[in-house]
Amino acid sequence: MSAVVRRAKKSADGTRKSTIREVAELAGVSTATVSRILAGNYPEAPVTRDRVMRAVKELDYVANVHARSLAGTPTTSVAIIINSVISPHYAHVAQGVQTQATAEGRLCLIGTTGGDAARELAMVQLMREQHAEAVILVGNVLADAEYQARMSQYAHSLAAAGSRLVLCGRPPLGPDVPAVVVGCDYTGGAFAATSHLISAGHERILCLGRRPGYTTADARHAGYRDALTAHGIAHDAQLEVEGTFEREEGYRMIKERLESGQRDFTAVFAFNDLIAAGARQALLEHHLGVPDDVSLVGFDDLPPALDLNLTTVQLPHQEMGRTAVRFALEHETQGGAPPHIVLDTHLVIRDSVSSPR
Repeated sequence: MSAVVRRAKKSADGTRKSTIREVAELAGVSTATVSRILAGNYPEAPVTRDRVMRAVKELDYVANVHARSLAGTPTTSVAIIINSVISPHYAHVAQGVQTQATAEGRLCLIGTTGGDAARELAMVQLMREQHAEAVILVGNVLADAEYQARMSQYAHSLAAAGSRLVLCGRPPLGPDVPAVVVGCDYTGGAFAATSHLISAGHERILCLGRRPGYTTADARHAGYRDALTAHGIAHDAQLEVEGTFEREEGYRMIKERLESGQRDFTAVFAFNDLIAAGARQALLEHHLGVPDDVSLVGFDDLPPALDLNLTTVQLPHQEMGRTAVRFALEHETQGGAPPHIVLDTHLVIRDSVSSPR
């Protein structure tokens, strides 16, 4: 056993860690060569690379990522910031990001915010400090003026550092903000869902999940109202119920309405499938069948839509994630303003809608 290895073995009991200098000494190369090989940003002879990697393994060397960042050789990674890891919508988009990041040879960092705008801003700052090549924001946010201004500043600073902010499933921050936008036609999907109910003969359509100021909910609410207008049906604010995008919220919104004696609707448009599942449970508990007594349409086409045989709007969740990564990493070669991509949605017809009785 060489003296280098004997010294490094002390790291096993936690007293010290092997160093890049020891790796270089054992491999018989310079520390600069070791650094280049570990960073993967400079061609080296295969025999040299093999010697270095054998030394790394023998010494159990772990590169100091922070030191590499200070030296200008950060790890290649993309970051995704979402509300929750347990929501099917966010999980599927995140899987798309992970898939494309792997295909592009990048690591994937993930952070959650619980829907808190201040926490989201803090997470973006953290990912900037981690030198992520792309920072991808997904889904709902309460975008007030202060948030818009700070996030716009972050977009500019990321771009100046060779990175890119990506807004996935939310609108642009402004015409001069250097952020890639990858969205879906939420408004068009909501228009199609509401129009489908109207074409079946429904005019009293309960809308579940309105959240004024939240971008995703606002877009779906706009499509709902546009469909009513297009078919000559007057808006009734009493049919627009506020709530978050969780299953228990769908249950609560229907339960509270029925227990108050308001059976003033023949159909329900839920702003996502989780809301629809909760709404269906509350309807069944009040001896109202779907679609025999109340028609029901959801949004997303994620679990539990198929199990419930739910008519719903299908979103390309994983394609959103893949597209976000692809365009973020291509930004240096695109030239001009960052792109704004809108992916299509379509209505999946199942057996949760019938004519009113």
